[in-house]
Amino acid sequence: MTEAPRVRARKSLGQNFLVDGNLQRRIVKALDAGPDDEVLEIGPGRGALTRHLDGVPRRLVVVELDDALADHWAVHFHDRPDVRVIHRDILSIPLTEITDAPERLLVVGNIPYNITTPILFHLLARPRPARIVLMVQREVGERIVAAPATGAYGALAVGVQSVADARLLFGVSRRAFRPVPAVESVVVEVVPHAPPRSSVDDERELRVLTRALFQWRRKQLGKSLRDHPDLRVERSRVERIAADLDLDLRRRPETLAPGELVALARAIR
Repeated sequence: MTEAPRVRARKSLGQNFLVDGNLQRRIVKALDAGPDDEVLEIGPGRGALTRHLDGVPRRLVVVELDDALADHWAVHFHDRPDVRVIHRDILSIPLTEITDAPERLLVVGNIPYNITTPILFHLLARPRPARIVLMVQREVGERIVAAPATGAYGALAVGVQSVADARLLFGVSRRAFRPVPAVESVVVEVVPHAPPRSSVDDERELRVLTRALFQWRRKQLGKSLRDHPDLRVERSRVERIAADLDLDLRRRPETLAPGELVALARAIR
C-alpha cells in the first residue's frame, strides 16, 4: 500500500494518528471481517487500519473529511472496484447511501473524540449495522458500557444499551498515537439488537424521557415525570403507570436499567 501523505494532524478535525502496528492489527482482528463482508471505515487517516483491511472484505468503503487524505485515497484506490472512497463528513451520510444491506455492514474507525457521541448515535439510527468497533476516549467508553447506579451511568449508556449490546475490548495508551493526545483510549464494540427489541415510536419516546430524567438525575422519578417541562405527566397517570410496572417513584433515574426505561417510555406513550 502506498504511504499516505505525512499531513499535519488537524486539531479542528480531532486528528490523532494511531502508529502502533500491533494495536492496528488488533482492532482489525476485533472487527472480524471476512471475504463476504462489507466494511465501512470512518476516518482512514494515514491508513493505520486501512492497510490491514485492504483486500480482506468483499467491499471496503472509507469516509474521509480531510482534503489531502481523501485525495490520496481516491488516487490510491482509483482502479479498485472493491473500494469506494467518500470525501464527506460521516454525519451527513446515511448507511443506506453506503450499502444496500446496512444491517450486514461492519463499521470500524479511530474517530474524532470531539464528535464521538454524534457519530455513535448516527450509526445507531435505523437501519443499524451488524457490528461497530470504535476507538474512543476512555471516559466515553466507560460511559457507553456503564451499569445503572454507577457514576458513569447516564443518557449515553441508556441510548446505546437500549438498542445494542456494548462492551470494552481493550485499552489503548495515549503513547500509541501521534501526536500524543492528553487522554487514554479504549476500543469499544457495539452490536445492535437484531431484530430491534423496541418500536420506532418507543425509541423516540425513550430519547425524550431519558434526556429529561437525566437533566434532573438527582430528583426522584415521580417528581421528574410530573414536573419536568418536557414530560408533565398527570399525577394520577404517573401513579397508574408505576403500579402497572411495579415501579417505585422514589427511585432516581440513575438506578433504572435501560429495559426499565424502555418499558416506562412505552407506558407513557
